[in-house]
Amino acid sequence: MSATRAPRSKRLRSALRTAAFLSPWLIGFSVFFAYPLLSTVYFSFTRYDGFRPPAFNGTDNWSYVLTDYPLFWPAMRNTLWLVVVMVSCRVVFGLGVGLLATRIKTGVGVFRTLFHLPYLAPPVAATLAFVFLLNPGTGPANTLLDAVGLPTPGWFTDADWSKPALTALALWGVGDLMVVFMAALLDVPKEQYEAAELDGAGAWARLRHITLPNISPIILFAVVTGVIQAMQYYTQPLVAGKVASGVIGGSGQQFEPGYPDRSTLTLPQLVHNLGFQRFDYGAACVVALVLFALSMAFTALLMRRRGALIGAGR
Repeated sequence: MSATRAPRSKRLRSALRTAAFLSPWLIGFSVFFAYPLLSTVYFSFTRYDGFRPPAFNGTDNWSYVLTDYPLFWPAMRNTLWLVVVMVSCRVVFGLGVGLLATRIKTGVGVFRTLFHLPYLAPPVAATLAFVFLLNPGTGPANTLLDAVGLPTPGWFTDADWSKPALTALALWGVGDLMVVFMAALLDVPKEQYEAAELDGAGAWARLRHITLPNISPIILFAVVTGVIQAMQYYTQPLVAGKVASGVIGGSGQQFEPGYPDRSTLTLPQLVHNLGFQRFDYGAACVVALVLFALSMAFTALLMRRRGALIGAGR
């Protein structure tokens, strides 16, 4: 009997020791992820305004958000557009800037600084600057386009151009991806490039068969983090819509997000609008859970199809 108890007590002590080392993570996971997620699921099935106790109402919140709430599907389409277009443009542009930064020999420090500084600008200040730069009437961007005979879009005042304008803002702050890609590109073995040049491979062949396969984990990282950031895209479209519409802020002012014509409306804005302006926490939790499910689905898809990120380079 004692011989049997000894291994069990040893395993128990080992399990307790492991739990003790894991306890900081377990506590953080429980307090900051598991509990909020379970609470969000619970409140999505209740009528709750933050003042009175929550009352169970079944799937009424889900039915309201998915079928009756007029802003949900425009916000869904805009969010998916930003995920597909803005993230793709940022990754491609960031990789291009990173490649250029590793190739130039003169003034590389100035080049890197100029591309990285915009990323350090506060989101609100950067968005304000872009709205004024792209002002269709007085902004220098349209002044230059008109001087060379090109069309002058309405940018943040035109529903067809507001999301491209937000994408241009995201590309302006691509310094974070430039740094990440630079580090990955400098880590690619030079021997592989030298062997490819001896075999007569051109620049495109070296990029396709050497550079992209070697940095594919970094590309995956950039895409996954970009998708998560796009799913949380809140400040820039809200500020751009407010400034372009003339509603800067102030006591008593009410602003429905999405100007112009709901084109800058995103799902995180709906969470804030429903939860903190309309005090409909149940519906806000539904939108939050949809955001969570979309983020998990996109991440799982990208992780499963990692090879597609580098094309036929393998």
